Amino acid sequence: NVKREVSVSMIGKRLRALRKEKGLKQIDIANVLGVSRTTYTQYETEKSEPDLATVAKLADFFDCSTDYLLRK
Repeated sequence: NVKREVSVSMIGKRLRALRKEKGLKQIDIANVLGVSRTTYTQYETEKSEPDLATVAKLADFFDCSTDYLLRK
């Protein structure tokens, strides 16, 4: 089973902007994803890359496309 990773070139900035638009804290999104706040923070700060399944969950939660999250 190959774990696919995605580029974090823009995803961190987009995640932060979407989260702030909803008035949520990082812990709120972490809870939705079932990860620690530290893990989610690493996505926003581009220190870690979410896998494709996580990107899909984020797109569903923020009601946007995965393309929007991933495009440069």
